[in-house]
Amino acid sequence: MQRVGVLALQGAFREHVERVRQLGVDAVEVRRPEQLAGLDGLIIPGGESTTIGKLMVQYELLAPIRALAQAGTPVWGTCAGMIVLAKDIGPSEPPWLGVMDIRVARNAFGRQVASFEADLVVPALGGEPFRGVFIRAPWIEVAGDDVETLACLEGGTIVAARQGHLLATAFHPELTDDDRFHRLFLGLRAAT
Repeated sequence: MQRVGVLALQGAFREHVERVRQLGVDAVEVRRPEQLAGLDGLIIPGGESTTIGKLMVQYELLAPIRALAQAGTPVWGTCAGMIVLAKDIGPSEPPWLGVMDIRVARNAFGRQVASFEADLVVPALGGEPFRGVFIRAPWIEVAGDDVETLACLEGGTIVAARQGHLLATAFHPELTDDDRFHRLFLGLRAAT
């Protein structure tokens, strides 16, 4: 059975755990480095990226998660998790994991009151639009040459991307009833 970890330090991790379990996959709430052993993938949920990053340092998870991603294990960052994955998060602070070749803008759409939902065309998921839930969301300003854009808002703003075994979404698929992004992630194979 596939075993997927969900970083459970802060943010919307419970919803990811529930969705992964609904898909018949063993979900592990990750709070300690030893819980990373034997995982087939890791989800870094939304929340507050600076808090998640500081907690990863405090719980000695930053280096082991970076090593996991660099070794080719699939990793998915949603909203704040996308910021944690990015190589460039702007001049305000250094990157946390720095494993995905994207530059992101934090809180790009504004404050909490500017949160919104939008139907996204995601060819990798099939014909039906995916309802994206954006809460104080970032966006991808620049994607490297090896990064595949999966979804954009009208006007071309990148809100979902994949780089090999790494997946990033600016929105919260775990807050919808649509499991297609979780299925996409579970179908990613470890990089060799």
